[in-house]
Amino acid sequence: MFAALLDAARNTPFRTPFTRVQCDDGTVTPAEKAVVPGRSVQAAASREVEFGSNEFFGLCAVGGILSCGITHTAVVPLDLVKCRLQVDQAKYKNLFHGFKVTIAEEGARGLAKGWAPTFFGYSAQGAFKFGLYEVFKIQYANMIGEENAYLYRTWVYLGASASAEFFADIALAPLEAAKVKIQTMPGFANTLRQAMPKMMGEEGITAFYKGLVPLWCRQIPYTMMKFACFEKTVELLYKNVVPKPRDQCTKGEQLLVTFAAGYIAGVFCAVVSHPADVVVSKLNQAKGSSAFDVAKQLGFMGMWNGLTPRIIMIGTLTALQWFIYDGVKVALSIPRPPPPEMPESLKKKLGVQ
Repeated sequence: MFAALLDAARNTPFRTPFTRVQCDDGTVTPAEKAVVPGRSVQAAASREVEFGSNEFFGLCAVGGILSCGITHTAVVPLDLVKCRLQVDQAKYKNLFHGFKVTIAEEGARGLAKGWAPTFFGYSAQGAFKFGLYEVFKIQYANMIGEENAYLYRTWVYLGASASAEFFADIALAPLEAAKVKIQTMPGFANTLRQAMPKMMGEEGITAFYKGLVPLWCRQIPYTMMKFACFEKTVELLYKNVVPKPRDQCTKGEQLLVTFAAGYIAGVFCAVVSHPADVVVSKLNQAKGSSAFDVAKQLGFMGMWNGLTPRIIMIGTLTALQWFIYDGVKVALSIPRPPPPEMPESLKKKLGVQ
């Protein structure tokens, strides 16, 4: 499988931005001139990982683990109150009241409930989400050819992110179910070690995957928006806002653009995926109910409970995730794509200079 992916990566239309080594001033380095024709520049560069190699995909997965695991764990208190708002709005009237009630009943330590399933679940999800996104983006772009990959690049981003998230949610579902039970069912369990055996004993293996379909409904649109909106926002920022080309920006300036684009994408992500998020929270609290039953019980307005804290949480999360992921790429010398450029062959066809 990986051999085929490696061959695809070497021929992908997304290859071009990564096969050129540049100094900060945009000039070509002596290393590039010395490369044997047809051989990847990254293979000749001692510091940079070869684009499309197994190492490239593996390190992207590491970046995903760090970006998702760290950020989701950092906002556990906000996530806990958001989940409680979704399942019991009579008791937790708003965001600030939710924090007040939680601290009054459980102390400040109560805000950390569910940190372990959050950390392990979203670390696993991040590995698949970011690692497989890079795999599928290369594959799909290669399948439709260089010119179409540029013209329909948004569809490539959407398809690659949806495919990656499908597998990422299978890894996340069991731990997400445990997290919701710990956070929203008083007395059920206080730790992951308590929750998992109890869930297995009461409902069997279905306890861990009964929320998978609504999780797909929440996470796949979220991830499609997260990646496609981010990619397009970065492209627009460099084109219309940043006063100089990306290769003339410092690493710090590039990461600032990444953070801004990530936050914008996060706001859209939160809105698109919120109804399914409410259903997931309520479903894992209600034994024997289906996603349809829960949605019907909540009604249209009920599926928007807790939207404000989720926008704050997801906007911040998404921005930090992209910032960390891009930062890991910088630290580990993983190729980072510049904004896409129209292929020369397409420029000739369209008469573009």
